[in-house]
Amino acid sequence: MSADRTRKEPADLTWRKSGHSGTSGGECVEVAAAPEAVHVRDSRDRRGPVLHFPADGWAAFVSYTAKP
Repeated sequence: MSADRTRKEPADLTWRKSGHSGTSGGECVEVAAAPEAVHVRDSRDRRGPVLHFPADGWAAFVSYTAKP
């Protein structure tokens, strides 16, 4: 994982807001998948830092969090 304010993001990323993000403010995240990484950012601070995860690391995280 990395968070880098100087790293240039690919221009063609398609960001998706989490379905668990509410409409009344608070914590909201957006994710964008690319071949080399999954990018995660705060939807309320789109110019702020972006976390970058290797695709296999993101898949493991999602699998772990989806367990009942």
